[in-house]
Amino acid sequence: MLVGDSEGWILLDTGFNTALVRDVALRRRFYPDADYVPILPDEDEPLLSALDRVGVALDDVRAVALSHLHADHAGGLKHVAGRVPVHLQRRELEFGLSPRAEADTAFRVDFDDPRIDWRLAEGDAQVASGVTAVATPGHTPGHQSFVVELSDRVGGGGYVFAFDAADLRDNIERELAIGSFVDVTPEDTVTQIRRLKAIAAERGFALVPGHDPVVWPQLSRELGARFG
Repeated sequence: MLVGDSEGWILLDTGFNTALVRDVALRRRFYPDADYVPILPDEDEPLLSALDRVGVALDDVRAVALSHLHADHAGGLKHVAGRVPVHLQRRELEFGLSPRAEADTAFRVDFDDPRIDWRLAEGDAQVASGVTAVATPGHTPGHQSFVVELSDRVGGGGYVFAFDAADLRDNIERELAIGSFVDVTPEDTVTQIRRLKAIAAERGFALVPGHDPVVWPQLSRELGARFG
């Protein structure tokens, strides 16, 4: 997800590391479960192609903020390592570097890179003007969601992006526990959902789940009509 301000672009999450999916030996190493094999678009590097489609050069991205270190969110760090600061919760990096992380699909090869300029937060933190990270541990120990406030110049308003603190619309509307979590109870994940709902209600912003197959196409059309 790409968020722009007067100083440049902020990238929220980076997608998969394509090398671990397309190389047969690496895919067997990192994705041994036949029930979970990532499907990538027919593009060499989907992240770079997505930026190109909206006319944004990689050099125009001035910072990255990660919700968490799972492979589908942090794998594209290889494109920005050594280029820009990367915002993350300290607890998440500690988890990612622990021996148990790989079993939870947080692959150290994606993010254990000395070139990465980590900006580690311990709780809620401002990432950039109009972009605030909200600590929502549960899905992973250092998961964070993001509040994005749009400037008056583009009509104001904003969004609360839950990322994996709420996978689907049902998680939000029915306050259902998410399907995957670490070191917490299912009820703890509902507490985080309620917190995000309260923030969204207070600000008058929409709360967007992380992986809903209906919500995201609708949101893409809405944003395209507004900013396209």
